Amino acid sequence: MTYRAAVIGLGRMGSTFDDEIEQGGTLFLPYCHAPSYAAHERVELVAGADPHTEQREIFAARWGLSTEHVYADHKQMLAVEKPDIVSICTTARVRHSIILDTAAAGVGAIWAEKPLALTLAEADDIVAICAEQNVTVAVNCARRWTPAFAETRRRIDSGEFGAVLQVTAYANCGLSHNGSHAIDIIRYLAGGEVTWVFGEMESDVAAAGEGDIMGNGYLAFDNGVRAYLRSMPTGQASWEIDVIGTEQRVRSLAGGLDWELWRTVPGGPRGGDVPARIPFPLPARIRGMGLSVVDELIAGIETGTKVRCSDTDGLAALEVAIALRQSHRQGGVRMDLPLTDRSLGIHSSETREDDVPARVRRQRAVRT
Repeated sequence: MTYRAAVIGLGRMGSTFDDEIEQGGTLFLPYCHAPSYAAHERVELVAGADPHTEQREIFAARWGLSTEHVYADHKQMLAVEKPDIVSICTTARVRHSIILDTAAAGVGAIWAEKPLALTLAEADDIVAICAEQNVTVAVNCARRWTPAFAETRRRIDSGEFGAVLQVTAYANCGLSHNGSHAIDIIRYLAGGEVTWVFGEMESDVAAAGEGDIMGNGYLAFDNGVRAYLRSMPTGQASWEIDVIGTEQRVRSLAGGLDWELWRTVPGGPRGGDVPARIPFPLPARIRGMGLSVVDELIAGIETGTKVRCSDTDGLAALEVAIALRQSHRQGGVRMDLPLTDRSLGIHSSETREDDVPARVRRQRAVRT
C-alpha cells in the first residue's frame, strides 16, 4: 500500500533543510519532512499547507506539485487531500490546535516538530486526543534515530552495557526548543521516567519569565539512573553526551562527530581491571533518518507499534524543562513529577516574531 503524505508549515524543516547539507556529519539524508516522504518507497507526497504565499511557492516548485495542491488553509487541505500521514512543522504557538485538527480529520499518523506544545495542558490534550483517535505521533527529537545512539541503546537493552548509572548532556540551548533534543536523548539513554529534579536557571530574572531560557539540572529516574544537563554555555563541550554503565561507557563528542566506546578489560594495576577504548561499531549501510521515522509511522498505522519518540516522550521532555525552571523559581528545591499545575509552559524560542517565518522575512528584506 502507498500512503499519502502532506506537510503543514512549509519552511526549512518542512521542506528545504536537506538542500543546505553539503558535506557529511551527524545527519543522514533524507532527514527533514518533505524529502523523506519524496524518497520513501511506500509514500507519495501529495500536498502542503502554509498561510504564507512565498512558502507555498517554494514548496510547490521544489517538490513538483501544482498550485492546486498547496493550500493557505490547513483544514481545507486535510478535507480535500485526505492524507494518511501529516507533518506539522509550524511554530509551536499553533502546533497544539493544528495537531488536534489533523487528528480530527482521520489522519493515521502525525510527524510533529518539537517542542510538542507550549504548555503542559496543551501537551496533555494532544496525548489524550491522539490516543482516543488512534493516531500514531512521532516527535522530531531526531537523535533517537541517529545510528550511534540507537547502537548505544541496543547495547543497554542487550545487557552488555551493564546497568546504566549516569547520563550527562552538554547542550548550549534554551530548555524547550533545542533543549527538547537534550532532555529527550537523556531520557532515551537512561531508559526510565524522571521522578524528580533540581534546576538552576541562567538568572532569577529569566526564570521569572515565560521565555525559553538556558539552565542546568539534576534528574533522578525511577530506575536509579541519575542524569546531569548543562544547557548554559558549554565551551568546548558542544552537544556532547556521556553514558556511564557498570560494564561499558559511551561518549559522543564534538556534536556527535566523534564516538568513544569503553569497556572493562583485565590488565590493570595490581591485577585489577582497567577501562580500555575499543572501536565504536556503526552499520555498513545507514538508512536516512527521516526514512526511519516514516518506517515507524507506517508501522504504527499498520500494527499499532510505538514510534521511537512519541507524543508522550514530547510531553515528558517539556515537563522536565518546566520542572527545572520551577525548581529555580522556588529557591532550588526538589520538584517532584508529574507537576500538579498543568497550566505551566515555556514560550519556545521559535515563537519570537513567528507571525512571519524567518525565511520570508529575509526574502522580503532583500526585495525592499
